[in-house]
Amino acid sequence: MRSSSAPQPPARARASPDTGRMDMTSTRPIISCRDLTRIYRMGDQEVRALDGVSLDIHEGEFVAIMGPSGSGKSSLMNLIGALDRPTSGEMWINGRALSEMNRDELADLRNETLGFVFQQFNLLARQDAFQNVRLPLRYARKDVGDIDARAKACLEMVGLGTRMDHRPMQLSGGQQQRVAIARALSNYPKILLADEPTGALDTKTTVEIMHLMQDLNKQGITVVVITHENEVAAYAKRQIHFRDGKIESDTGHPELQAANIQTINGARA
Repeated sequence: MRSSSAPQPPARARASPDTGRMDMTSTRPIISCRDLTRIYRMGDQEVRALDGVSLDIHEGEFVAIMGPSGSGKSSLMNLIGALDRPTSGEMWINGRALSEMNRDELADLRNETLGFVFQQFNLLARQDAFQNVRLPLRYARKDVGDIDARAKACLEMVGLGTRMDHRPMQLSGGQQQRVAIARALSNYPKILLADEPTGALDTKTTVEIMHLMQDLNKQGITVVVITHENEVAAYAKRQIHFRDGKIESDTGHPELQAANIQTINGARA
């Protein structure tokens, strides 16, 4: 029987070859997938959205998951976000096997460990920016301190300290996405999942949002972005390309890739 414990290579700091400073990206996976398959049934037909996908994403990484429509990238995001379950295979988030978690535990995982950013912002139209960010904090099960202070701090973090009383219709598209990011950050997530976060934005605003993503990653948050745009993926340190439900290529930090290969091969041995 396969162990439910996620593979855990030792974490270590490394000297950057470019700056000589220590790179604090951990070699411990915060997201681990092994032989993931997701099959959707449509009448008599089966659609294999994911086909035996295995990968690790490590603490502190900034990863772009790319691919054309129907490649499987959104299906993978739904699994990472604990919004869906695989047909077969196993997934661990922050060392915990999702297959062993019940509905309440999965809800806690989404609320405490994950932050979500969507293409269409998903803001409450009748609530101002402050209330949109404050709302999920009212339902948080972990202690986040003073709710109002936290909501204010998150809006200031994304550069909207002077727009807290504005409703979504009073904000530009880029400002609305910043509110959505502030909301995602409110519960101190370890992982930020962004599904086409710049799809509804112009080029200038896209650059601003991606720079914000980079800044958040530098603060230690693991960032995973789903995108079909090469210009957006270029902001990530690692790009994983999907096609027909499989990983077509994985480019990025060579040492982390070596850790991926070693861990995956060890799990299959």
